[in-house]
Amino acid sequence: MSNPFIRIVEPLDPKQPLKKFFNLTKLEDVRYASLPFSIRILLEAAIRNCDEFLVKKGDVENILNWKVMQHKNVEVPFKPARVILQDFTGVPAVVDFAAMRDAVKKLGGDPEKINPICPADLVIDHSIQVDFNRQSDSLQKNQDLEFERNKERFEFLKWGSQAFKNLRIIPPGSGIIHQVNLEYLARVVMDQDGYYYPDSVVGTDSHTTMIDGLGVLGWGVGGIEAEAVMLGQPISMVLPEVVGYKLVGNPEPLVTSTDIVLTITKHLRQVGVVGKFVEFFGPGVAQLSIADRATIANMCPEYGATAAFFPVDDISIGYLIQTGRDKEKVMCTKRYLEAVGMLRDFKNSSQDPDFTQVVELDLHTVVPCCSGPKRPQDKVAVSDMKKDFETCLGAKQGFKGFQIAPDRHNSIVKFNFEGCDFELAHGSVVIAAITSCTNTSNPSVMLGAGLLAKKAVEAGLTVKPYIKTSLSPGSGVVTYYLRESGVMRYLSQLGFDVVGYGCMTCIGNSGPLPESVVEAITQGDLVAVGVLSGNRNFEGRVHPNTRANYLASPPLVIAYAIAGTVRIDFEKEPLGINASGKKIFLKDIWPARNEIQAVERQFVIPGMFKEVYEKIETVNKAWNALDAPSDKLYTWNPKSTYIKSPPFFDGLTLALQTPKTIEDAYVLLSFGDSVTTDHISPAGNIARNSPAARYLTSRGLTPREFNSYGSRRGNDAVMARGTFANIRLVNKFIDKQGPQTVHFPSGEILDVFDAAERYKQAGHPLIVLAGKEYGAGSSRDWAAKGPFLLGVKAVLAESYERIHRSNLVGMGVIPLQYLPGEDAGTLGLTGRERYTIIIPEKLKPQMNVQIKLDTGKTFHAIMRFDTDVELTYFHNGGILNYMIRKMAS
Repeated sequence: MSNPFIRIVEPLDPKQPLKKFFNLTKLEDVRYASLPFSIRILLEAAIRNCDEFLVKKGDVENILNWKVMQHKNVEVPFKPARVILQDFTGVPAVVDFAAMRDAVKKLGGDPEKINPICPADLVIDHSIQVDFNRQSDSLQKNQDLEFERNKERFEFLKWGSQAFKNLRIIPPGSGIIHQVNLEYLARVVMDQDGYYYPDSVVGTDSHTTMIDGLGVLGWGVGGIEAEAVMLGQPISMVLPEVVGYKLVGNPEPLVTSTDIVLTITKHLRQVGVVGKFVEFFGPGVAQLSIADRATIANMCPEYGATAAFFPVDDISIGYLIQTGRDKEKVMCTKRYLEAVGMLRDFKNSSQDPDFTQVVELDLHTVVPCCSGPKRPQDKVAVSDMKKDFETCLGAKQGFKGFQIAPDRHNSIVKFNFEGCDFELAHGSVVIAAITSCTNTSNPSVMLGAGLLAKKAVEAGLTVKPYIKTSLSPGSGVVTYYLRESGVMRYLSQLGFDVVGYGCMTCIGNSGPLPESVVEAITQGDLVAVGVLSGNRNFEGRVHPNTRANYLASPPLVIAYAIAGTVRIDFEKEPLGINASGKKIFLKDIWPARNEIQAVERQFVIPGMFKEVYEKIETVNKAWNALDAPSDKLYTWNPKSTYIKSPPFFDGLTLALQTPKTIEDAYVLLSFGDSVTTDHISPAGNIARNSPAARYLTSRGLTPREFNSYGSRRGNDAVMARGTFANIRLVNKFIDKQGPQTVHFPSGEILDVFDAAERYKQAGHPLIVLAGKEYGAGSSRDWAAKGPFLLGVKAVLAESYERIHRSNLVGMGVIPLQYLPGEDAGTLGLTGRERYTIIIPEKLKPQMNVQIKLDTGKTFHAIMRFDTDVELTYFHNGGILNYMIRKMAS
């Protein structure tokens, strides 16, 4: 049988840019110029890094006609130039590497072959929590507690930095991974031995896309996929469609970049961009700073795209200089991009590429807004917040509803805090956090918040003392310019002291609320509110006691903290009344755009970036003092509750096992739409009545030592028990929210882990039923690893978020998708049936497979292995098994 693939016959010189690979004629130069800039970088990375770039027979002449190639499902073997990791996903990645070395050795191979080939940077930013706030020493206390809780994890990571080549660790206290990448790690153009090529990156955090704002093509992948990339495997992806997002007009003076990104998020969710690239163009882009663009690119996962790309222009070049990069290298970068036609002028429409689809936004139409109360795409204009929240109170339980009885909408609970009496009601703000990579990277909104704080203090306004306020900057540079510009002391006076450098509240590391506040919320069954400048507000993520959470710009976070409630119309009602009896409205203290820009020009300067980043790897004395072993193979401590050798490779042999039909599987859980990775594998608080808590208690730990699920991702025993442990989980088998399910053989209602254990002991395979957007949210690989350990063999859903589907593939769990127009309802599925999934001997990408029920019903579903490479991983039982066999043989 002839090979259906052919190799491009032109000689490929890896020292030349993409245009040179094809020896283009003038006509072909025009075709190259019509390619979206993101596709140019994607193709270049594929060709430069791969021995052969395979395309389906007959497509070589269409190599630049990417639209034609899309419809032929051409696989692109993308090899990024770099990998970045954070500690929540980085620890399990290093655990897997250590376990893979053991497995390769057992199979007779050289364990040191398990080693990163491309540069990998791991930034520790997910471990610090807001245990202390509103104190001048909150930062030091939180950092001390972070080290006390996570010393074992940090020692393990330090071992990894010594045991593996090309793995650099950025110590805790340095900043948030994406801001550090933007301000310091990103090259824009790689310089290797005097030759240049575009920078590109994948990361084990879904918001890796933030770097797309600087013209570096990057996106988030699961930890297991990143591990394969680090070991030299390309990411095999079908050539994506590219949606051109045209920005025109100028934003209104009161509008922030946060308002723009929340507007774009809702718009693109409506357009539908899952699995696609979005590339921004049009004269409106020139109105946006790099920080503004990074904010928009950061929330790419919230609108579902793979990448959200802003090509490099003169503003990008200026940013590299502003952030202290070497000027000579920056000028080389500019000359290279000009030479290959990749320096963009957004005002020149003749440079506009040819897109699959074009959508447009007039920036002049954007209004101040928030998003919530449970999803980032649910935008609410600030002028409508009061009415919208009150509508949500009585609406049916769902994304926009809490189903509170009408006679309880105005319930009030009195409580005492630090000797003073206060009241809580539905809509009361109990958490106000300036946090996350999305906004703390942006000087305009951070200085805007500082100037608003200054005006608020000068007007005599305060924040109620029971509200948990916090400021967690994305890097030391932020603190530097807030302090130098003179606004830091006003932020502190309102309770927004620096509490740490990390993701903190945005990922659920919000720490405890005051006991009297929790008691009042519980007593009144109140819908209490968290307002944060983050990117995600999924149920149960921010804090167990805040049922409503709104994403907002940093200035609005302060405004709602001062108001103390979201049930306020800022246009008609005052923020507060000062000691003189004067009503102070938000418009009285809101800083003008030109005022913010003047402060930014004066105080955000290159010297700050140089000073902070010159010492970033050595400034943390506690990290420097850690003593880590130097052995190339890790010595596992059987008593550890943080670091444990995972069972993924137990019994692995060099010989492949033929995939078998899944027979008579029970449904472990049945879900509706928008089940997130936070629902599947929560990152925050370990509930005291959970299976994970019972396990940790049995190992001698007290509740104050539990830490978080995110911090324990190096221990599979904890993480398996934490799978589907989110307290806001909605399982159709149960009539209330909670992490439980029905064990059908006995009819008992059990914790999900306990039910799965019963099924496993009886030898019963499991599946999960779900609706649309299954696996939305974070890139966490434990959302796939956990179900795998519970015995889940397949998921049947209406649609998947990109990263989670890849993670399921990586673990050998089959992602099945209903045929178009079908779902559980149309097929009459209750989830109480038993399912037999017929796995044919010969598999091909996206083939239909037959599913038989014990009721006699039969239907078909799409097996979402999208490429031949993914099928190879499946035959190996997962991507890591494939890599071990490859290295061992």
